[in-house]
Amino acid sequence: MHAFIQPLEKIFKQHANSERAAWSKAYMLNQFEFYGLVTIDRRKLAKEYMKQAPTPSLKQLEQIVRQCWSLPQREWHYFAVELLAFHKKLWQPSIIELMEYCMVHNSWWDSVDHIASECLTHYFKTFPEKIIPVTSSWNNSKNIWLQRSSIMFQKAFKKDTDTALLSTYILHCKDSPDFFIRKAIGWALREYSKTNAAWVKKFVQQNKLHPLSAREALKRIEKG
Repeated sequence: MHAFIQPLEKIFKQHANSERAAWSKAYMLNQFEFYGLVTIDRRKLAKEYMKQAPTPSLKQLEQIVRQCWSLPQREWHYFAVELLAFHKKLWQPSIIELMEYCMVHNSWWDSVDHIASECLTHYFKTFPEKIIPVTSSWNNSKNIWLQRSSIMFQKAFKKDTDTALLSTYILHCKDSPDFFIRKAIGWALREYSKTNAAWVKKFVQQNKLHPLSAREALKRIEKG
């Protein structure tokens, strides 16, 4: 284990809860092991640790993240994402390769969406020239998690959302049989409806989306 995270391993073990670990494992369809840490407690422990730990170099950061991602407990994967975000001042354009590595390994909605919210928004706002080459590659890939991320990466962009790009990516994936893609389409549109409800309503009316996607997209509009 990388020396940077050895002290944190002791902290995680001290706060482990076997009952909650079993529940979490079952909730994630037995795909991952868990220490059983409550999310709010884990985040607090991780943040306190990151604040007092020495700042790694970019190379060390990548080594630590990859090491965390190789460990069985899901809490290490969450920590890796938060550590990456915590040290965003170290980022270079190439850091997207590490994010993509995490997106396609030990993949599930929780880690992929965590990367989107903690890292992708800031990355693409910092390096906007990477938006088209990276996200178009994701959208055209056969990997559902990369496709999901291409649809979701703008969900916090609000008025800066590129609606033409959002439209292109959604329409390319709208007939996907995958639940997580259909859900992502609806979620991305619902988030943008907070900024431009009229655009979202018109988009849903003009394009034949899967019922799940359309329902999710209009959920906020119809409530309002």
